[in-house]
Amino acid sequence: MNVRQRKLEMIEAMNRARALEPSSFVPNKLLDTLIQKMNLKNDAELCRVLEVQPPIISKIRHRKLAVGATILLRMHEKSDMSIKELKELSNASMH
Repeated sequence: MNVRQRKLEMIEAMNRARALEPSSFVPNKLLDTLIQKMNLKNDAELCRVLEVQPPIISKIRHRKLAVGATILLRMHEKSDMSIKELKELSNASMH
């Protein structure tokens, strides 16, 4: 087995382990609240307002990417919601 194959196997194992971990990150509530609060129609408009590429919002919505500091600050600036509110929304319970 070469180095590349080992690396791919390790990445796959990490992804499987990550999928089994309970996560408190709930991006849909955060993104949907932002869209509603800013009177936007959809994720595409949210991308334009936040000045990010659509794949970024898509990856956040599908839990493939966490909300980083830069986008969190942008959300705060554009929505006038506090950082604390935004973080609470992204960590809210799914129930």
